Amino acid sequence: MKKLINDPARVVPEMLEGLVAIDPRLSLLDGEPVVVRSDIAAARARGEVALISGGGSGHEPAHACYVGPGMLSAAVCGDVFTSPGTDAVLAAIRAVAGPAGVLVIVKN
Repeated sequence: MKKLINDPARVVPEMLEGLVAIDPRLSLLDGEPVVVRSDIAAARARGEVALISGGGSGHEPAHACYVGPGMLSAAVCGDVFTSPGTDAVLAAIRAVAGPAGVLVIVKN
């Protein structure tokens, strides 16, 4: 299978930009590889507990596809086969946290 890559250093950001461009229910945090629900303010107002997960972007940033109502509030995407950085995780927590709290789902 062949892949079209414009710049290896920007493969994950470009994939995330493309994903949020085609789905109006998703937004991308400025300067971070974090996909969030576009309606996160409304979810906070309803008192929902925010759910965050993520991981490396080996084949694609798969976790970003689980962001939406009834699923994740945010997905933190690392580089190819690399865990997300702590700055990105903290940015995700700050972006989605509300009075009900945040559950960070860590997988191994």
